[in-house]
Amino acid sequence: MIQKLATSEYELHDILKQRWSPRAFSNDAIRPDILWSVLEAARWSPSGGNQQPWRFIVTQKGEEAYENLLGILTGNNLKWAGQAPVLILTVAKLVSDSGRPNRHAYYDLGQAVAHLTVQAGVHGVYVHQMGGYDQDKARELFDVPEGFDTVTVLALGYGGDVTSLPEDLQERELLPRVRKPFAEFVYADKFGTPLQLDVTAPDSTGIR
Repeated sequence: MIQKLATSEYELHDILKQRWSPRAFSNDAIRPDILWSVLEAARWSPSGGNQQPWRFIVTQKGEEAYENLLGILTGNNLKWAGQAPVLILTVAKLVSDSGRPNRHAYYDLGQAVAHLTVQAGVHGVYVHQMGGYDQDKARELFDVPEGFDTVTVLALGYGGDVTSLPEDLQERELLPRVRKPFAEFVYADKFGTPLQLDVTAPDSTGIR
């Protein structure tokens, strides 16, 4: 298993620095207590009005549901996702408990998955999120009712051998991780104006 640490410009927690989305997974199963720990993190993530609009359909290798979910993946996902011991279909509840549309449902689901991903990292479990799957078939196969929308598929597992992947994916697996510079997405005053912060300035306590 290779490690691809983030080359951060500023201090970053090791769990976040080590987080990335591999395609090569080992055959090692995830223990039930660890899987519940990962889902616990999602359960305690914040949400608008505490609506908690996330739903997770968890499937494990060897189950029919796993094969069903694996079978509706598309593109390159089909080449590697079957190595992961756990596949999860994420679902957002689009209507609030009061019956009104919940425009923050996708945002809140994303927060829950982010918390899940960080907790997974605590246990040495990697998460690879996928948008490439057949949504219509997912709704049919997993009996997703109206008012809910399937959003992503998550592959969870421990890191594996890169050589287990097809050659084209091996090359992609070894590419360095890159991110946009702050100036492209962190603004001040108005949209498009890069934020400028003097990191050498003293804080409110006068300590540099």
